[in-house]
Order: sequence, then structure tokens, then C-alpha cells
Amino acid sequence: MQRIRVWRVSATDLIIWGIGFLIGGIALWGTIATLREGLYTSSDWVSFLIFGLAQGAVYALIALGYTLVYGILFMINFAHGEIFMGGAYIGYFVARAFDESGFLDSNPILALAIIFLVAMSVSISMAVALERIAYRPLRRAPRLVPLITAIGASLFLQYSFRGLFGTGIKVYPDVEILKGSWQIGGVMVLRIHVIVFVCAVLMMAGLYWLVQRTKMGKAMRAVAEDKDAAALMGIDVDRVIVNTFIVGGALAGAGGVLFALYNKQVIHTMGFIPGIKAFTAAVLGGIGNIPGAMFGGLFLGIFESIGPPLFFTGLGVPSPNQLKDVIAFSMLVLVLIFRPTGLLGEVLTEKKA
Repeated sequence: MQRIRVWRVSATDLIIWGIGFLIGGIALWGTIATLREGLYTSSDWVSFLIFGLAQGAVYALIALGYTLVYGILFMINFAHGEIFMGGAYIGYFVARAFDESGFLDSNPILALAIIFLVAMSVSISMAVALERIAYRPLRRAPRLVPLITAIGASLFLQYSFRGLFGTGIKVYPDVEILKGSWQIGGVMVLRIHVIVFVCAVLMMAGLYWLVQRTKMGKAMRAVAEDKDAAALMGIDVDRVIVNTFIVGGALAGAGGVLFALYNKQVIHTMGFIPGIKAFTAAVLGGIGNIPGAMFGGLFLGIFESIGPPLFFTGLGVPSPNQLKDVIAFSMLVLVLIFRPTGLLGEVLTEKKA
């Protein structure tokens, strides 16, 4: 006997869908109005795209830290934004010392390599310390407990940096080889944006190779599937979890320096907004899914760069770029409404959600 499937729609569902369609309708209306007015040239759109790729690549590096930890421990590490901040912040002092000594101008590539190594080492140390001190004792606790702990750890790190280094903004020195622009396809593109994007993509490719092709990556995937079964197969679960935090911390530290190189400024609160946006990117791609975090970060960066001028200029908004955070968090709401498992959500994610 054939069963007829009945869809039950509540009033709450209708209200939520109505909000979603209203946001989508406004975006469509603004897009049509902007394109009709022709306020931006094709070169402008390409510039927006390149900047979005660079910004999105940094989001992706941070989002990978969220998704790696969630994949292993099923917890959201809200202190990950501060791990990103810590690397960039300590990297500033190294960059400033190199700049004052002239080493940054005489050997820029070696100086940048050392700055990256220092920043990644600091972020790794912070990530491992958090895992060992704050998260490991709570591994068998209810999921709300480590979540609250992560928020507390985030505030602890943020206020520690404020107390140690002050509340002022620190400005990264200029690096001569990163200045200027290149002509790509007839469009002038800032050199720093291209370098940031290429560096981030190389790191993401390295992570994908690590997870898919190495023994350590196989162990990480086994622990993500079932910790107890992995332990019975002889895998050192604690070591795998520490390795996961090391990888996430290294990516966050590198992402912090890349972010600081084109934004020029570091401050103790700089990890909050990029961290929340990277979490949005991880949710967008499907948290727990590594390719999803990469895709989500790039998509969010492009959407955030192109969206404000595309959606709001035609509506007469005087400063559309000031609304880029509205774009990012509206996307998070829409994704949670229409596809809670993310655009690349998989069966594994649904089980762990």
C-alpha cells in the first residue's frame, strides 16, 4: 500500500520562511537596481572579487580550526579567534624588531618566514595549552560545559593580551615586496591580495593532503568517526586530539599574520569578528567538513566583498560597505533556516549535530 507523505508546516515555520524570503527579495531588488544604474565597471567587480578571495581565504584558514576541533571533539572552540589574534599579535613585535634593525628590508622573504614561524608557534602553544588545561578534563562532560569553558577561555585570552600589551592599536610595518599591484587580465590587482590568497590556498591544499594521504590524517579521521573504536585499534586518541589542535593553531597563526599584513593593524579584540565570521563560514560549508570549511570561507569572503555594493548601492544606501557584517550574519541566519547542515553538509555532520 502506497503511503502518502504529509508535510506539516507550523506558524513558526511560515514566519521563518517569510523572513528568509523577505531578505532574499530585498537582495534581489537591490541587485537589479544596482545593475541598471551601472555605477560600477567590470574592473571594479574584479577588484571586489580579488579582495573577497583574499579575505575569504583567511576566513577559511580560521574556519578549518573550528571544523577540525568540532570533527574530533564535537565542540565549538570559541577561543579559536583569540588563538588567531595571539599569533598575529606576537608576530607584530617580531616584525617591528626586524623593521627597526633593517632586516625586514634587506632580507624580506627570510624575515617574513621567521614572522610566520613565530606566529604559528605562539598560536600552536596557545591551542595546545587550551586543550590540555581547559578542554581535556571536560571531555566526557555534557556538551554545554566545554562550550561555556571555551567562551571563558576566549575572554581570558583577550583580556590577558589587553593587560599585557595595552589597549592601543599596533600597526604592522610596511613590507616593500608586498607593495604595488600586478596587472591580471587587464585589471590592476593589489599584490598583497594575490599573495595572501595564494599562500592560504597552498596551506589549505597541504592540510587536505595531510588529512587524506598521511597516517596522521587517517588517525584523525578514525578518531572523528569513533574514539572508542579508534582506541581499540591501537590509536593514541589523546595524541591525535593534540595533533588536531596543533594543526588548527598553526593555520590560525598563519592566517593571523596574513590578515595583519593587508589590514596593517592588530589589537586584542581583533580575533572576535573574524572568528565569528569564520564560524559562520564553517557552518555555511557544513561544520565538521574540511572542504566545506574551505568553500564556506571563500564563499563568505566573496559574498561579503561583492554583496554590499551589489545589494545596497541601488537602494540608495550611502555607505554600503558599512553593512558587510549585516551581509555575513544574514547569511548565517539564512543557512541555519534553510539548510542547518550547511551547503556541503554530509551524513556524518547530521549525526553529530
